[in-house]
Amino acid sequence: MFDAASSPGQNRRPLPPAQSPADGVPGPRTPLSAQERRPAQDRPGRERDAFFDNAKYLAIVLVAMGHSWEPLKDDSRILEAAYSVVYSFHMPAFIIISGFFSRSFDMRPDRLKRLITGVAVPYILFETAYPLFKNLVTGSHDDISLLDPWYLTWFLVALFVWRLTTPVWKLVRRPLPLALGIAMLATVSPNIGDDLDLQRVLQFLPYFVLGLCMKPEHFHLVRRRWVRIASVPVFAAALVAGWWAVPRMNTGWFYHRDSAQELGAPWWCGPVMTLALMGCSLVLTAGFFAWVPRRRMWFTALGAGTLYGYLLHGFLVKLADYRGWYEHSWLHHPPGEILVTALAAAAVTVLCTRPVQRVFRFAMDPKLKWAFRQDAAELARERQKPREKVSA
Repeated sequence: MFDAASSPGQNRRPLPPAQSPADGVPGPRTPLSAQERRPAQDRPGRERDAFFDNAKYLAIVLVAMGHSWEPLKDDSRILEAAYSVVYSFHMPAFIIISGFFSRSFDMRPDRLKRLITGVAVPYILFETAYPLFKNLVTGSHDDISLLDPWYLTWFLVALFVWRLTTPVWKLVRRPLPLALGIAMLATVSPNIGDDLDLQRVLQFLPYFVLGLCMKPEHFHLVRRRWVRIASVPVFAAALVAGWWAVPRMNTGWFYHRDSAQELGAPWWCGPVMTLALMGCSLVLTAGFFAWVPRRRMWFTALGAGTLYGYLLHGFLVKLADYRGWYEHSWLHHPPGEILVTALAAAAVTVLCTRPVQRVFRFAMDPKLKWAFRQDAAELARERQKPREKVSA
């Protein structure tokens, strides 16, 4: 994900190799040469870090499983407890990784272009496609609104804002406490409204900033054997706590899309729950990272396609909902719940594969060269290459 080689004459700690992060935007220190613009799986030379690819794939599987549980969880207290535990850490883990690979993001033209083509354009396309899909399947007449993120597209809005503000977080002295304070204030501000899902943008912000502040060695700390062992009773305790909290806690807290007042709680509960949920999320996220394999697995290559799986699996979940497939009574019993879980994991796995990436690359990673002026520095670099070859 980062260039593993240090500059000559320097003794800085090497960074992980370059790779495309979960958000579809190139990671830091990744030059956008002609080779870089090729599909990630076709680029020679640099090796991807298997740990991060594995983490992204496993996180997106948990996302798909959680979405498949939503229509079923009201009939099973155990399933709703598992749902609460998964929702407490799967997006924080995904966002932390996205922040980690944004550490060197700046306002350089090539990176801004990638932000537009890899985040803004997919948002516009999928924000249009989801309501059109609903209208087609159900015969409804929902409007298209680019200001009201639909279902899964909120993450693209959030990522766009977070990336643009990255230089600010690198500038301030205490970025994480500042981001946490903003998140706490958001929970007591119901007037923020639903435009661009700003509540989620602000309430999930601390996880992105935490990723910005992290270094490779921090991930090595949570991958120690004792952390892996300790995470087992931690997750068991979390499931017990989730089971206990099912009738006592509004699951809306895990979505981070509403203020405390909108959830029917006193205003002071917002800051308290922000701190409590972040503490729980970080403990469970550390446990999750502890169990992510470090070596290459059969699913490692799928980590490069997690944005595809994320955005596309929503159509399958919504199709099942629109067609009433969840209304079959046998699905609301343990065998049916296990089948739905397995189907969700299998579906999102297929959607992360290279054939699917090739088909939908026009929407996820359009080039749009016609839309941008060519940067003078980029032109100079291209003119310099032939000279370097001649001199060599």
